[in-house]
Amino acid sequence: MGYTYISSEEQKKLFLEHGGSENNTGSAEGQIALFTRRIAHLSQHLQTNKKDHSTRRALLRLVGQRRKLLAYVKGKDINRYRDIIHKLDLRK
Repeated sequence: MGYTYISSEEQKKLFLEHGGSENNTGSAEGQIALFTRRIAHLSQHLQTNKKDHSTRRALLRLVGQRRKLLAYVKGKDINRYRDIIHKLDLRK
């Protein structure tokens, strides 16, 4: 994942905090945290570049993916869902 807005050290820290370990990059909580970070980055970009429609489309796709993962976690374990919502300070 060679994204320039987040270094690999920050990414490992993110997965360590939300996914359980820095190598557990497939955990739903870790993915949701990464999507939230990317969504914030793209939202910031769109504040200054209002006509960047390809970035807007990518942002909407990420929001949809995060919503699906949140629904998955909510169906599996409501306490994990509430915990991730509280940790990431999401609106739900």
